[in-house]
Amino acid sequence: MKDKPRALVTGGAGFIGSHLCERLLADGCQVVAMDNLITGSLANIEHLFGRPDFVFYEQDVTNFIHVSGRLDYILHFASPASPIDYLELPIQTLKVGALGTHKALGLAKAKNARFLLASTSEVYGDPLVHPQREDYWGNVNPVGPRGVYDEAKRFAEAITMAYQRTHGVETRIVRIFNTYGPRMRLNDGRVLPAFMSQALAGQPLTVFGDGSQTRSFCYVDDLVEGITRLLHSNEKLPVNIGNPREMTILQFGEAVQKSTGSKVPIDFRPLPVDDPKVRRPDIGKAQRVLGGWAPVVPLEEGLARTTAYFRKKLAMT
Repeated sequence: MKDKPRALVTGGAGFIGSHLCERLLADGCQVVAMDNLITGSLANIEHLFGRPDFVFYEQDVTNFIHVSGRLDYILHFASPASPIDYLELPIQTLKVGALGTHKALGLAKAKNARFLLASTSEVYGDPLVHPQREDYWGNVNPVGPRGVYDEAKRFAEAITMAYQRTHGVETRIVRIFNTYGPRMRLNDGRVLPAFMSQALAGQPLTVFGDGSQTRSFCYVDDLVEGITRLLHSNEKLPVNIGNPREMTILQFGEAVQKSTGSKVPIDFRPLPVDDPKVRRPDIGKAQRVLGGWAPVVPLEEGLARTTAYFRKKLAMT
């Protein structure tokens, strides 16, 4: 146990954080998961309890972070991540992006640990460049309702780079594009959980606008593989991780209907403020610096796995 690398995952009980905890354990790490459970769930990690190489702390990282002993890696994934969450929790979202990132970086400095920040494609805002490359600075409305998340992540990137340049902290930044898979919350508010829950309940799919806006959906296992490669790479500037297969929201709704076997009508609603019209990652940099990384799980297979998870969860409610 003493020779195993030790990693802290903030937001470790969340959708992506819990999958990362599993991957780090599988790779031979000791894992400390930390979460205040404001959007995370113990159900995502309860199967890891009792393992000698896993520990969980219920803690709000905007207040303080204390982990005794050495740490080799800190993966900062604590944050509300869906519009329904950050619109309901705007101040908490800003605080975890600013204060939480500051405290996590301070811990990385104190422990001489490598720090990986979970940033987001939302730093590009409603992009004027398509597809989005890492050298695009974005088109973000700082005073709009979505600004609390977009600007929190943009600040988090800025302070991460400041700690790298000023204090020599080893940092990595991943810009995560739309990701889906098991352990998403039923009431998450993002398009996949909404479509999946509605289709399985035989309810109309809620589509905002005319459904022509595009997204690109990456299965969580592919994302975690990319993040793991980035953690162990030498790349210090932001890297997009996502699936470049772009589709309209209406096309995605059809794919969910096919996966669930539920042919339900579409319920069109007004488009939310500052909702991005297009979203597709340019993953050329990831392929260059992460050993040829690219997503490998087809949408149909990923949706089949996700549908099975949602069926099971809905049966329990």
